[in-house]
Amino acid sequence: MITSVLVANRGEIACRIFRTCRELGIRTVAVHSDADENALHARVADAAVRLPGAAPADTYLRGDLVVQAALAAGADAVHPGYGFLSENAGFARAVLDAGLVWIGPPPAAIEAMASKTRAKELMGLAPLGEVTEADLPVLVKAAAGGGGRGMRVVRELADLKGELAAARAEAHSAFGDGEVFVEPYVEGGRHVEVQILADTHGTVWALGTRDCSLQRRHQKVIEESPAPGIPEALTRELHEQAVRAARAVDYTGAGTVEFLVGADGRAHFLEMNTRLQVEHPVTEAVFGIDLVALQIRVAEGHPLENDPPRARGHAIEARLYAENPAADWTPQTGTLHRLAVPEAENIRLDTGYGDGDLIPVHYDPMLAKAVVHAPTRAEAIRRLAGALERTTIHGPITNRDLLVRSLRHGEFTAARMDTGFYDRHLTDLTKPAPDPHAPLAAALADAHGRSRFGGWRNLPAQPQVKRYATADGEEHEATYHHTREGLTADADGVRVVHADARLVVLEVDGVRRKFEVTRYDDRTYVNTTTLTPLPRLPAPTTQHAPGSLLAPMPGTVVRVAEGLTVGTPVQAGEPLLWLEAMKMEHKIAAPATGTLTALHATTGQQVEVGTLLAVVI
Repeated sequence: MITSVLVANRGEIACRIFRTCRELGIRTVAVHSDADENALHARVADAAVRLPGAAPADTYLRGDLVVQAALAAGADAVHPGYGFLSENAGFARAVLDAGLVWIGPPPAAIEAMASKTRAKELMGLAPLGEVTEADLPVLVKAAAGGGGRGMRVVRELADLKGELAAARAEAHSAFGDGEVFVEPYVEGGRHVEVQILADTHGTVWALGTRDCSLQRRHQKVIEESPAPGIPEALTRELHEQAVRAARAVDYTGAGTVEFLVGADGRAHFLEMNTRLQVEHPVTEAVFGIDLVALQIRVAEGHPLENDPPRARGHAIEARLYAENPAADWTPQTGTLHRLAVPEAENIRLDTGYGDGDLIPVHYDPMLAKAVVHAPTRAEAIRRLAGALERTTIHGPITNRDLLVRSLRHGEFTAARMDTGFYDRHLTDLTKPAPDPHAPLAAALADAHGRSRFGGWRNLPAQPQVKRYATADGEEHEATYHHTREGLTADADGVRVVHADARLVVLEVDGVRRKFEVTRYDDRTYVNTTTLTPLPRLPAPTTQHAPGSLLAPMPGTVVRVAEGLTVGTPVQAGEPLLWLEAMKMEHKIAAPATGTLTALHATTGQQVEVGTLLAVVI
């Protein structure tokens, strides 16, 4: 009987596993890096053990330190979560060798399936050898791990060498394993997967299907169960292949078998993930189960029922990221002041952050997962989009607006989406649409409580002007007046009904609207619009020479292009250096054809937003 579980992970998955453990009466132990000392998962656990350092390679990827932490804290079992060491057979063996229970599949099964190259061989498939023009496009893929890290689509043969190097570096940083392989890239396919659960008594469940086609950088954004529009015969085929894969390696515990379903309806085996998936909550909702609780029961040796529960309804999950989709998905850091779904919404929110927490630069930018379950797909879409639209998010830029627009897009509602959805629609989905009356509401809330008159009382009050910048960088002015009757707006068709520091009510062309206003030191939030107050006079700014390349995010310079020195001629779009931030590599390319006149970046250098990296003239 398991009495204490250490979760070898961080963030929302650690918090989610702890929640089930508490319900089962199991004591919880967290591990945390120095950057995560005050993180939510470290706060909510019954005990927490420090892993010195901040980078994953020094902390969450150090299996020896994690095992030592489990023993020191008196844990008798280890749950790996997902990512980091979750598909590392050596770590699983180290846990077992230490006399601890491993809440996961046998190390031999991990070895057989966690390496995607070996998994394909087991399924009678093989990756590409030498790539030719006829093979294009191809996908470079990390052999270990997942989450889109170490993946690159290559459409030009000349790009293959560089993309292989980038994929190896990113995979090694994320998983401690730089092995990559190349496979054909299926255009216009749908990502469909099967959740499996197996016990030590020979029972294997295939728990429906999930569609995870909406992806950015090969990382899932919106997932749902069941996968819509999949014929019954294809569902049976996918279930049979998934069960066969599990039985082939004597699998136990939770796992996922992933497929790419082409436009022709044929299913192509991708990989088997020997761990819990980020999107597991949609399966839990549809089948009415707790997969973590079942993982623990299987690890304790209990048998599963002969057949899984019956599926009911439809569930959809959306991943909320601290990132700017309109700026090449640039990850964002900073303080998350507030994250809350409306109280009336029946929505599951799995998060690893509390109000006031700092989003660090070292790890994945996912803030939370929002999940809804409804009788039908259409109802689930409507409820999730509405709940996200009304969710309070005070902090860095997020992908919330993108999620809402994606859920309401015609291709998604009609279940005609594929993995190229964002390639086709990102520009339209990220067009700025700030509320035009948000700046006025912010200005009126800020003016509340100030003296209505100043100077000579027999003179009419002068118009007051406040300037704000929206998240897309656009500047807006709001003009209002102090009068004997109160605040008035200097805008056609707008009447101020009420204004205080937290709530402004405006009547706009006869329609009354409410604006909730919250102010922090450097930001004002009006409903879902983020505003930055601007000074009356522009502040002096640092001037950079034309052609300057500035760091778009805080991170680490992980590579500089081979042979790149001052005086090197470069072509527009040519990669010059790579930054790593939040476990992803970001390419910094030449803005125009010219000559490199300055190179300030060096490998291993830590940079902040706006750091001058290089100059091309």
